[in-house]
Amino acid sequence: MQTLGVVARLFPLIEAGDKTSTIRWREARIAPGYLRYVCDGDPAKTAVVWVTRSTDVPLSKAAAFVGREAEWPKEVILAGMREHYPEIRWDDMVQIVEHLTPAETLKRSDFPA
Repeated sequence: MQTLGVVARLFPLIEAGDKTSTIRWREARIAPGYLRYVCDGDPAKTAVVWVTRSTDVPLSKAAAFVGREAEWPKEVILAGMREHYPEIRWDDMVQIVEHLTPAETLKRSDFPA
């Protein structure tokens, strides 16, 4: 199963089903299928999701792609991404990973035991 670390402050949003996508830059490719999120602050905390789509877009188009353009104007998304990737630029290509919520994933007939 694919594994991806996520900062502790975002982990509760994944668990609650409020966060159903992540933006990554220059990290291992994530493909459709099962993915285990691991909380960077507490590796015992994990959440399994089903990745529905992985798409490469310029960072400048990422907020619109996930429907959060109003919440994430250029300054906000760029500052947020630079917390994790200090070298990232506005025109760099990023990978947007979209997934089901953990609750939706649990309902899949092929959910791993």
